[in-house]
Amino acid sequence: MRPIRPPVFPPRSRQRGAVLYVALMMLILLALIGVIGAQVSSMQERMSANYLASNMAFQRAEMEARSQEKCIEGAVNRVAACATSVDQYCDSPTEPDAVSWAGKGKMSDDKLARVRSIGKCIAGGMGLGMGKKPDSEEANPVFQISAYAADRAVDPSSSAAVDTIFRP
Repeated sequence: MRPIRPPVFPPRSRQRGAVLYVALMMLILLALIGVIGAQVSSMQERMSANYLASNMAFQRAEMEARSQEKCIEGAVNRVAACATSVDQYCDSPTEPDAVSWAGKGKMSDDKLARVRSIGKCIAGGMGLGMGKKPDSEEANPVFQISAYAADRAVDPSSSAAVDTIFRP
């Protein structure tokens, strides 16, 4: 059997310290990965906050449109009085963009809804000319409801418009 000898290291004069440079490079690389990860996390947090704001604005506009539909249905069925004013003209501008611009800054909570009766504007909703009936007894009650809402009352960052056709 041969005796086991301890390993022989080169003299210290020939060592150059390359491990120190490699370790520093790895440390810099890990720090860079950490900074990039923090930036990505921050960006994802802002994106989710923007998504939440736009979703809240849409939900508030949808809620306003549905409450107007409920009000109109109560008035048409003579169950409840409706405080909503109904536009009776076929050519009135109630596009969602016009509603959203008209509503900004005019109401305390940045909600706005416009209701337009379009039953007479639709082909086939014309009378037969056999007498005049009151407007409250319209045979073809169809309404266009345009609603606008912002995500918050103070400093809104997102807004949404909902345009629906409602037939009670």
